[in-house]
Amino acid sequence: MSNRTTAVDPSLHEYLLSVSLREHPVLRELREETARLPEHNMQIAPEQGQFMQMLLRLMGARRCIEVGTFTGYSTLAMALSLPDDGRILACDVSEEWTDIGRRYWEEAGVADRIELRIAPASDTLADERRTGDGAIWDFAFIDADKGGYPDYFDQCLALLRPGGLIAVDNTLWDGKVADDSVDDADTRAIREFNQALYADERVDISLVPIGDGLTLARKRQANSD
Repeated sequence: MSNRTTAVDPSLHEYLLSVSLREHPVLRELREETARLPEHNMQIAPEQGQFMQMLLRLMGARRCIEVGTFTGYSTLAMALSLPDDGRILACDVSEEWTDIGRRYWEEAGVADRIELRIAPASDTLADERRTGDGAIWDFAFIDADKGGYPDYFDQCLALLRPGGLIAVDNTLWDGKVADDSVDDADTRAIREFNQALYADERVDISLVPIGDGLTLARKRQANSD
């Protein structure tokens, strides 16, 4: 028993993966290719992908939004957890990185569940709010430029159904959020976002210490619950 979260050192992390990670072979192939890129740290950890898959299955999710696709690992993890008629709206600005993901989406047989829009995410989300079917989305995953988090969150929240869930990545930011000696723009942005979300009565929240910190925010009903 413990009254605080257990610290995960490399050996314990390896044990965690050895007894819990059930990674789809195509996910593993994509992760291994991404690991060879200089920007590989932008990809989520495999155990986080599996955790998000569990959330989607528990929710019975069918419609997901992703802000920040990179090479498509999180996109693929989510798509594999959706029913055949499920849909992901994936927002990114890079053809180069997302083209890697497209190959693996095809290989896994889920490319038809993913609509990738190459444009600033704020514009894509605003377009969806104007022309889409309203607050019908079940889940949103935000993992993009940190200064954009407040706008992405507000727009995703408007698109979510009551009871829907937003997952926001990097909210522990390698521990820098708690280090007063660190004061760069991204760290300040995440600190400010975390504080604003803590005070946001529109949602229920939980910051889960998985990967680089994953904050879950559940949209409350109109009359609050």
